[in-house]
Amino acid sequence: MATPTVRRLQLGNELRHARLAAGLEQADAAQILDCAVTKISRLELGQSGISKGDLVLLLNEYGDTDEHKQWMIELARTRSARGRWGGYRAVFPEWFRMYVDLETDASDIKQVQSELVPGILQTEAYIRALTTSSPRVEDGDVDASVRARQERQAIFTRPDPPNAAFILSESCLRRQISTRAVMKDQIRYLEDLAVMENIHLQVMPFDAQTYAGAISHNFTLLTISSSGATPDLQFVYVESFDDARYLDSKDVVSGYVSLWSRLQAAALGPKESLDLLGSVAKQYG
Repeated sequence: MATPTVRRLQLGNELRHARLAAGLEQADAAQILDCAVTKISRLELGQSGISKGDLVLLLNEYGDTDEHKQWMIELARTRSARGRWGGYRAVFPEWFRMYVDLETDASDIKQVQSELVPGILQTEAYIRALTTSSPRVEDGDVDASVRARQERQAIFTRPDPPNAAFILSESCLRRQISTRAVMKDQIRYLEDLAVMENIHLQVMPFDAQTYAGAISHNFTLLTISSSGATPDLQFVYVESFDDARYLDSKDVVSGYVSLWSRLQAAALGPKESLDLLGSVAKQYG
């Protein structure tokens, strides 16, 4: 079952597709519901929910099939995530919570990281070291932060794990977080992950000559498979210190996909990356 955030996004995507297939504009849909065009825009962007009555009214006017209509009604059934961000999950800032939902439902994840090991690949000791030194985390929230981040890592071992690929700058391996023992264990853990069937890990070495500068752009590409008639959902996630951007424009996503391809070609291959991981781990030992 998809998270509420992803269900709204998928529903909005399907609504837009059905409207366009009917040859109608957003203004026409607004006329059907006797509402403002901004309401239709928010529905199609997945920014708000829709009642069953309004959904059926729109789909009837769009000439949708009964089978697809029933699937859409089921998709619209869960409208909120009440309680989802309580307890230890409350440590996630609001601007990051959408990412957690997207990550949970993603079928494909591609991430570029320049300085730190990605959160979803961190060991408990590495997480604790980072969290303890973070100005955004209170002392009492360290355990909650560890638990919340470890919960995210469960996607790799579930029955239907995503395909995940990571390009890490050599800086991620060399920048010492906490003790040398913590770093050695972290890199050994990366070695274990790198040989999993659904995880592809590459390192961009310091001496790379091609596109090495582009490794400074941290980003994540997320693909969420669509069960309906529309194309898969694709997002680019770009994070700053106290906020994040979720980009889904076709041209923007295409640009980041091209950047990913160039970085992947410039990075060490999986085998060579494993060799470098082993070498760095020995140096920490």
